[in-house]
Amino acid sequence: MELLEIFGYGGALLIGLSLGIIGGGGSILAVPVLAYLFLIDEKAATAYSLFIVGVSSLVGGLKQHFKGYVDWRTAIVFGIPAITGVALVRYFVIPALPEILVTIGSFQFTRRMGMFGLFAVLMIPAAFSMLKQKKKVLTPKSSEVKYNYPLILLEGLLVGAVTGLIGAGGGFLIIPALVILANVEMKVAIGTSLIIIAIKSLIGFFLGDALTMTIDWTFLLRFTGISFIGIFIGSYISNFIDGSKLKKAFGYFIFVMAIFIFYMEFIVKG
Repeated sequence: MELLEIFGYGGALLIGLSLGIIGGGGSILAVPVLAYLFLIDEKAATAYSLFIVGVSSLVGGLKQHFKGYVDWRTAIVFGIPAITGVALVRYFVIPALPEILVTIGSFQFTRRMGMFGLFAVLMIPAAFSMLKQKKKVLTPKSSEVKYNYPLILLEGLLVGAVTGLIGAGGGFLIIPALVILANVEMKVAIGTSLIIIAIKSLIGFFLGDALTMTIDWTFLLRFTGISFIGIFIGSYISNFIDGSKLKKAFGYFIFVMAIFIFYMEFIVKG
């Protein structure tokens, strides 16, 4: 096993540790780990990330369900357009994208630049969402979940399309949407978002990538299995350490990773 692969599987363990300790964030590292440590191309990296994100989110979402923090009706209402968005992008858009998107003089803007550039840009608000302190919001007990269907449809399609393009779950987009558009309490929004991410990522992967490309199942299941080990280790460690401080540190790490991706794709390779 080469040194890069050893670091890569270490990255898989780190993804799981993050999910186990702070309850999220780790899956956003899947694409950089797959692309830069395993040297997997942008199509396969984002596809494999969808599977990894989907499975890990499903584990987290089921844990939240047993705590009573999942609104399944909201998950279905928001999830249907999100599933549609990600499946359409993975099945039709990604296979149709040419390797060179735009040529300006001697500069070629490639498909990889577009996908990873968008990924790096969206990592920044994800990092800030981990850095900011949570404010306790008092929600009236009598408040009912009311759906703004047109906006939920639009938001769901948008989040699904973004997920399809970059291979990440987009929880930082979904949670505010659930709070604002469906009047869902914050804790329930977090749990429900995990279920939405799991469903749309896995269905998008199986209805899109699994039908349009050759999947290295041995590698993918090994990577996901190591992440699972990290989740269980992280869950145990979380009983002894302050997850909020680690969450802040991880937010800074994601921000640095966003800069690194931009540097690698637009400075080094550009």
